[in-house]
Amino acid sequence: MSFQAYIDNVETKTGKSAGALKAIAIDKGLADESGLAPGIKAGAIIDWLKADYDLGHGHAMSIVAWIKGKRS
Repeated sequence: MSFQAYIDNVETKTGKSAGALKAIAIDKGLADESGLAPGIKAGAIIDWLKADYDLGHGHAMSIVAWIKGKRS
């Protein structure tokens, strides 16, 4: 599965784009405009996405990658 397919599936499942999820992560203090917030590890974001949006590990990791700046 391509990276874009993961991102598309996350949006289908959650109703939120990767950008919207990044904005929520920023509001929660998990991320900032440049990536993960200082002192935050990927696991914290994965745990949040699994708990709040019922995402699997791979789909949650695609959002972590998006937050860190990956776009393709």
